[in-house]
Amino acid sequence: MSKTIIISAAILLALAVAIGAFGAHALKEKLTSDLLDIYKTGVQYHFYHALGLLLIGILSMQMPSTLLNWSALLLGLGIVIFSGSLYVLAITGIRWIGAITPIGGLSFIAGWILLFLAMLKK
Repeated sequence: MSKTIIISAAILLALAVAIGAFGAHALKEKLTSDLLDIYKTGVQYHFYHALGLLLIGILSMQMPSTLLNWSALLLGLGIVIFSGSLYVLAITGIRWIGAITPIGGLSFIAGWILLFLAMLKK
């Protein structure tokens, strides 16, 4: 499972770079500063949590754990829901999509708590 986690992290990190570059170059002149800030927040959280996913993958190589697997899954899900909803909101201007963003945030929190619990067990 650790290989899958690391591969997923690498893909998500590459996407974060591409999405960030797209925002910086293609959207900079098209979005209001408010929407661009929302987009940037999505990119920042995408990066932070993809790096966390990479860390979990490395840890799981040394100490395989179901809790680490769930932690990885929740961080990945959080990236899709949290950052994804912010990207959609910023690009489309559809504000109601922001209502699902906190679900992604809760997924991030749960993922980090599971990492904590996995470390307590070792």
